[in-house]
Amino acid sequence: MTVQDWFEKRKQAQIQRRALEAKVEVEMDPNLWTKCVHCGAQLLKEDLEKNDMVCPLCDYHFRINARTRIKQLFDENSFEELFSDILPTDPLEFSDTESYKDRLKKAHGKTGLNDAVITGIASINGNKVATAVMDFDFMGGSMGSVVGEKVTRIIEKAIEERLPVLAITSSGGARMQESALSLMQMAKTSCAVSRLDDEGLLYINLLTEPTFGGVTASFGMLGDIIVAEQGARIGFAGRRVIEQTIRQKLPSDFQTAEYLLKYGQVDVVSSRKNLRETLAKILDMHKVEQ
Repeated sequence: MTVQDWFEKRKQAQIQRRALEAKVEVEMDPNLWTKCVHCGAQLLKEDLEKNDMVCPLCDYHFRINARTRIKQLFDENSFEELFSDILPTDPLEFSDTESYKDRLKKAHGKTGLNDAVITGIASINGNKVATAVMDFDFMGGSMGSVVGEKVTRIIEKAIEERLPVLAITSSGGARMQESALSLMQMAKTSCAVSRLDDEGLLYINLLTEPTFGGVTASFGMLGDIIVAEQGARIGFAGRRVIEQTIRQKLPSDFQTAEYLLKYGQVDVVSSRKNLRETLAKILDMHKVEQ
């Protein structure tokens, strides 16, 4: 066999393999199967859900929404939602490729939520806690006036009832459609956390994939104890922006939970299957102080 024949045979094999892979993907019902974005494995959705949305082959933690997070972390039927009647407005009548009002309608239709955070009172292994759970599916988990208001109110509720607070973040940062009103939420939520600290109440951050921008720069990183979910990306500016600014290539694990733990920016990194137990232990340890 000549070198040319070998390359031609290899080329034909690659074409056949790609055709077979494409056929397999077409035949797989998207309602039953999903593809791991990390290792490429085809996974039964039912099996993936039973494994808490973690790939059983490579341990990749799929991004999950706020309702799923609540179901996984808190005691069954213990979550009581508060402040769900606070709705976003469009004070700037903002429009880019489409109006802000239309974007809000689409986000509501996609998630069933009024904004990017759900707040309420729940318990973890019997430990009562006030919580704010962000949802990246609602406009990238961006923080606007409603997110800032609801986070502040749940902290005030915690002070009133002498409860610890658990803030679960997943956000791309401040909501550009609200301009300076969005940026003001950073100061507003930070002041609320300061009041919580003055009252001697425990504040826990749980950082999930992804947590960036104004949320990281405010209530997202002010916890007495900061827990990060395994593999979560956490930072302020994005990787590409930083590389363009400093004109250097960053480490492959830069801005991951594990990288932040290595340099002391978070206290604990936990896999999803251990998160509930980890949070329960933290709450148990601080019972005397509450």
